[in-house]
Amino acid sequence: MILVPNAVASLGRFQPAVDAAFASMMRSRVPARLWEKDYTLWKPSPVEITNRLGWLDSPRAMTGRLQQINDLADNLRRDGFTHALLLGMGGSSLAPEVYRKTFGVSEGYLELAILDSTDPAAVLAFSDQRHLSKTLFIVSTKSGGTVETFSFMKYFFNRVSERYGAEEAGRRFIAITDPGSALAELAAVHRFRETFLNDPEIGGRYSALTYFGLIPAALMGVDIKKLLDRAAGAADQEKCLEGSQPDSLSGLYLGASLGVLARAGWDKLTFAFSPRIASFGDWLEQLIAESTGKEGKGILPVIGEPLGPAAVYSDDRVFVYVHLSDDRSADEEIARLEKMGRPMIKIRLQDVYDLGGQIFLWEAATAVAGHDLGINPFDQPDVEASKVLARRMLARYREKSVLPVEAPVLRGDGISVYGDILAQSPGDALNIFLRSSVPNGYFALQAYLQPTAETDAALLRLRRCLRDQYHLATTAGYGPRFLHSTGQLHKGDGNRGLFIQLTADDPVDVPIPDEMGRPGSSVTFGVLKAAQALGDRQALLNAGRLVIRFHLGDDIAGGLRILTEAITR
Repeated sequence: MILVPNAVASLGRFQPAVDAAFASMMRSRVPARLWEKDYTLWKPSPVEITNRLGWLDSPRAMTGRLQQINDLADNLRRDGFTHALLLGMGGSSLAPEVYRKTFGVSEGYLELAILDSTDPAAVLAFSDQRHLSKTLFIVSTKSGGTVETFSFMKYFFNRVSERYGAEEAGRRFIAITDPGSALAELAAVHRFRETFLNDPEIGGRYSALTYFGLIPAALMGVDIKKLLDRAAGAADQEKCLEGSQPDSLSGLYLGASLGVLARAGWDKLTFAFSPRIASFGDWLEQLIAESTGKEGKGILPVIGEPLGPAAVYSDDRVFVYVHLSDDRSADEEIARLEKMGRPMIKIRLQDVYDLGGQIFLWEAATAVAGHDLGINPFDQPDVEASKVLARRMLARYREKSVLPVEAPVLRGDGISVYGDILAQSPGDALNIFLRSSVPNGYFALQAYLQPTAETDAALLRLRRCLRDQYHLATTAGYGPRFLHSTGQLHKGDGNRGLFIQLTADDPVDVPIPDEMGRPGSSVTFGVLKAAQALGDRQALLNAGRLVIRFHLGDDIAGGLRILTEAITR
């Protein structure tokens, strides 16, 4: 049986171990037990497992809700809405972003944008008055209390209320959340246009094929039935898995491969994508990192790092090449790496709707990898640490109007350096810090900066330089977005990472309303972002991680250039 068309895993010397692990899982009835929702696949206790397996049923269950979703899209278009702004973080925003960047917007449908940054300039970038009268706001959070999402909601609800009145504002908002959440209650109080209650037994990072992903997709004109059909096909094939080894790549075999390789020290899962589906990597990053990075273990997804020559890679890289059938642009580079004996998984998609099947495939594979590693892939025990510390700092700010103050260890070239390090310049400090790296470790750039194309390019140059000089994997994420993605792995894995935190001045700031529909603010987005950066840094330090912070002042591009050039000197 061909479970995933046009897919193959070339695992070299690890092939026998993976085949043995797969055979053992078949003997242990892992496929059947997965569909039986047997929590003992992962842990002896059902806590945060039995209530997190609803994703197995999503492709079929959501098919029965297509009419409701499509009716919403039709009604909004009829009422003159032309734009939509999704307010969310992590699992609530990543799948919609994949759909937006992959499928685009069909003619006559809503132009979707996504806000998942607390940077004040990022918030202001979505405050353009030109489309306010025709914009639908999608407030999306499983827990119904995510601080970033609530801050966005209060800000934009008050903006709309000031212009159109509170009664009219409500009909310009919809909510996607779990039953009984605080958001569901607020949506009722403020008369949101509609509230969609998701299956509470599906975790955020497994929710791409639920209301959280499908409603934004439908508003853009994506054929969500076709997407679900591809996912359902993958689920059906997974359910019917038989024999000792599949003809091609099943979620079970992929998960066994990831687990065996990670236990052997090959735990840097390095992705290459066709440009059109590159954003799929950001969704995979959260799924894999937040699911597997715990109990001193972890699989690090490396997303957005350009392919390089084989010589720059340590013996911890597993390559995954996901490409569309009409894109052969990376074939030569992939073939060269494969020829050098690097473990390689290649998946070819017939068209973009095959992403539906890929979503289910990787959800299943991640669950199976968790089984192989002996961890619970559905909890996130270390995510709360940063949130608790940030909340304490915000409480202190509300009381004393000041965040904790730390003196930099040095200043120079417009950059302030924070950390336990003795150096003569910021570049010198970075090089000293980098020497603390360990074999098969990684560098994580944590950018509490406004996401822009210019900063994207500068971070990419810094990543490439770090990889080529040290032959270690690199990751980069914007804060606080990455806290809902790789943040769990950063604190829960085997402690082989070096963390480079990047902050900067905020040229403008934006107040966060204390309450919806009422004036008054005790905290700004700039303060929230700063508290999140400080809280996460302290959480990393508390977990024994090595962290350095560079405050780039008012010249982000210049500061990143200085740091990049220092590495090669």
